[in-house]
Amino acid sequence: MKVLIVEDALPLATVYGHQLSRAGIDTLHVETGQDAIDRLRKGGISVVLLDLQLPDMSGHDVLTLIGEEQLPVTVVVVTSSGSIKTAVEAMQAGAYDFLVKPVAEERLVTTTRNALERETLTEVVEEVRKPTTQKTNHGFVGSSLPMTAVYKMIESVARSNASVFITGESGTGKEVCAEAIHKSSPRVKKPFVPLNCAAIPKDLIESEIFGHVKGAFTGATSDRDGAAARADSGTLFLDEICELELNLQAKLLRFLQSGTVQKVGSDSLKKIDVRIVCATNRDPLEEVEAGRFREDLYYRLHVLPIGLPPLRARGADILELARHFLLQFGKEEQKAFEGFSVEAEEMLLGHSWPGNVREMQNTIRNLVVLNEGPIVETDMLSTLAGRVPNTARETVAVPRPVPESLNRSFGSESGVAGDWPNITLSLGQSYDTLERQLIEATIDACGGSLPKTARVLEVSPSTLYRKKEIWAAQEDEEAQSIETDDEASITHAVEN
Repeated sequence: MKVLIVEDALPLATVYGHQLSRAGIDTLHVETGQDAIDRLRKGGISVVLLDLQLPDMSGHDVLTLIGEEQLPVTVVVVTSSGSIKTAVEAMQAGAYDFLVKPVAEERLVTTTRNALERETLTEVVEEVRKPTTQKTNHGFVGSSLPMTAVYKMIESVARSNASVFITGESGTGKEVCAEAIHKSSPRVKKPFVPLNCAAIPKDLIESEIFGHVKGAFTGATSDRDGAAARADSGTLFLDEICELELNLQAKLLRFLQSGTVQKVGSDSLKKIDVRIVCATNRDPLEEVEAGRFREDLYYRLHVLPIGLPPLRARGADILELARHFLLQFGKEEQKAFEGFSVEAEEMLLGHSWPGNVREMQNTIRNLVVLNEGPIVETDMLSTLAGRVPNTARETVAVPRPVPESLNRSFGSESGVAGDWPNITLSLGQSYDTLERQLIEATIDACGGSLPKTARVLEVSPSTLYRKKEIWAAQEDEEAQSIETDDEASITHAVEN
């Protein structure tokens, strides 16, 4: 990713280029607006540092051409004019940020890095919007909308060498995500080396990352490579990165900037090539604000962020995961489990899963070991923390005729427990609208229970959850569109 400096004053351009190069940012320089447009049309430029006063055209003209030709770059305007009017005009023309000469080095580097990150995220978002040609879950189980976005993010970031920062609660699968990125990357045939920073004593963590030489400390009986050297040409995964002490964070930053490792007790440096993927269950920005995590290290690592959703936010994935683990552990324990009762499914869906997928694994393994199949009932789920199993069977009204299997599922022996409420569907509406009205009316009649609704409509519960997610996403888009229209109306009214 390169930065194009558009500046007719050669001394200033030289200073900007030198300061950005010291920060590890590649730059190119042109002196005129036409040269800038010609270079941008060739591609390969991510960010433009644009002077507004150019010899052949104004910076505003360059911004206009970039917008008209939809050139995929992020523009930061650099000018000696610091008026609010100039800033507003530049932002309205499409500029990302606005710097006033003279520009401090720290401000220049930080703004440029932010612009580079924004352009990277824009590219990733565009990739996520593209339909996938091949369905793969990268070792995960689940097909909810939040996880589908994660799968596309993995596919998008895997091709890059930029650092990936994975966040998510404990048990959401951060190491699975990191390994999936490695397996989908050009480094797949090279080592994937995971290191849990929270599981290693503080006085040994430096040695674990960088290695040591014989005699470096008590117990160092021979030379030993660290995780960074073992991951050479591959991927180094640093889990719970926020657990590192500040002095070790400084050494890690130096390693990231130089690409060299220095073993504990050694004076020599070794050049290595690794792709860094890190993860934490904390909010890294809160750690930075609290002074527990270096801000410069955060911006060095937080280039391609991936947030893993908690299990409670994944809808029908809860049941999909439960069935997956039930069959897996049932096979391992040689027990013939087939599925869950309606009440057991509701209990799974009603649990908050603070331990996420890891808690789900332990829960299902426990019930498989301690019980016999074929159907999991609520009394087998007594290990769910903070919940008392409800063994009462609830009766639901179903229309005539009722399949015998459905009667057994709902606990009704007589066939019909009552009459369905009547609803009116108006003709002339789209199929999707009529379908939604029918499904939502059935959900209401079933007391809000999606598993029971699925049995009545004879569809998969995951189908209903996906439809609800799609409807919610459509409502969010409509709400955002209304807000955008309102803002445009207010802006128009103010300008007039």
